[in-house]
Amino acid sequence: MLAIEYLATNASAFIITAGLFGLLVGSFLNVVIYRIPVILDNEWREAATDILEEQGIKVEKPETAESSPFNLVVPRSACPSCGHQITALENVPIISYLFLGGKCSGCKNPISIRYPLIELLTGLLFAFSAYHFGWSYQSGATIVLCSFLIALIFIDIDRKLLPDNLVYPLLWIGLIVNIDSTFVSLEESVIGALAGYLTLWSIFWLFKLATGKEGMGYGDFKLLGALGAWLGWKMLPLIIMLSSVVGAVLGILILVISKKGRETTLPFGPYLAIAGLVALFWGELIVEQYLTLMGL
Repeated sequence: MLAIEYLATNASAFIITAGLFGLLVGSFLNVVIYRIPVILDNEWREAATDILEEQGIKVEKPETAESSPFNLVVPRSACPSCGHQITALENVPIISYLFLGGKCSGCKNPISIRYPLIELLTGLLFAFSAYHFGWSYQSGATIVLCSFLIALIFIDIDRKLLPDNLVYPLLWIGLIVNIDSTFVSLEESVIGALAGYLTLWSIFWLFKLATGKEGMGYGDFKLLGALGAWLGWKMLPLIIMLSSVVGAVLGILILVISKKGRETTLPFGPYLAIAGLVALFWGELIVEQYLTLMGL
């Protein structure tokens, strides 16, 4: 209790503690980002195998969960090159990476710098959440939202996938958080969830009818619905506008740097998530400044 009281009354200590906690969560998010798509792949293969066998087609079954458990807890993290299991001392956020010189202690192959960067990003977002909202329910809820969005951003970058087992919980948590109007009223939250989904759903079908192509994935509808549940329907126009601007700028840069053609598909989920974070922290200020500029 004394520690909680100290954090509640000492802003600097709360911000530092939130940042350190973010580093630990960031380490876990690295596991989530890698393993959830693999878990889904395994489930889809097993389901496809069962369907084929029901039709009398014999196929070689993949390893089942019973014979080789694979989830967010087991097996222990290991080097993808040599299989060396990561020890506790080698798994300290950022510090271990620096101490090891960015290389596996077993085979000396390079470790992706993305791992410590995700840890650092999570720590910074947690610390900023604590700074921005102070000791409050909003701060705790924001930490949860940031965790989900970081995982979704990098999974979408890697696999062009926004998993339902992350997006749906994010939506429901947003509705639950706003039962007591943590960010917006429950009414605005529910309308935001519905409007967010239906807005991109409508744009998707209009684009498909006009061009015969799919401009985005179904996960994008669900993610905007989840952001609507957290931030309410009034923030949806700002999120859509910001995600379009961010997407256009970053998309052009990515295509230029990678020297790929305009036909290259880029995930839209990261832009929605970034726009959602901007709206969370500065949305009201941006809207207020815009209305002032327009003389409204």
